[in-house]
Amino acid sequence: MNTLTTEQVKLPAITSVKFSKDIMIVGLSDGRTLSIPIAWYPRLVKATGKQLKNFEISPGGYGIHWPDVDEDLSVRGFLFP
Repeated sequence: MNTLTTEQVKLPAITSVKFSKDIMIVGLSDGRTLSIPIAWYPRLVKATGKQLKNFEISPGGYGIHWPDVDEDLSVRGFLFP
């Protein structure tokens, strides 16, 4: 019997990040759009609008880094909490 693990799943890359009032909207390379409550991430909740907009998508597209608030999030964390 074979068991599929998260290591065997090809993860989509992050293509865009936007914010609405309380939601982070993450676009993925496979066409999906994730709507994630900012409230799940205390550092992002405390961040100013300017700090939220100052993010970097990793070169491979598998993570987001906010240097001003020292927060790192990943596709794996979004899809396999």
